[in-house]
Amino acid sequence: MTKLNKKFNNPEVAAVFSAYPIKFRTKLMFLRRIIFDTAARTKGVGELEEALKWGEPSYLTPKTKSGSTVRINWKESLGNDYAIYFKCTTNLVPTFKKFYPEFTYEKNRAIHFRLNEKLPVKKLSHCIGLALTYHLRKGSLKYKT
Repeated sequence: MTKLNKKFNNPEVAAVFSAYPIKFRTKLMFLRRIIFDTAARTKGVGELEEALKWGEPSYLTPKTKSGSTVRINWKESLGNDYAIYFKCTTNLVPTFKKFYPEFTYEKNRAIHFRLNEKLPVKKLSHCIGLALTYHLRKGSLKYKT
């Protein structure tokens, strides 16, 4: 995996991470690391752009246009949960539900994680890989990382 403290190229994103309570910042930095690592090893994704969408750290594939935007966030209304978000008009979350029914989902838009639980890195990387290659696959469920 990449360094946990991968440098921020976008100062606005860095400011959002700095504003998170430390216990959530650590979890979200690890989730960020998984996103970058998955992108780096997934064919066709290319370089990620890290930006803010709706005030949330977001990961896009602007050069290859291979994928759908992935966002991460914690907000007070989530309590001890933090989440990874996907475009709700895609078939991504319904696809994830077929592969990983044990995850905690928020409708067709997010996977939630509890602060005190270990992230299922391999399964989550698979979901992220599917999102980052969404446009390459045209919704096929047959993709594997």
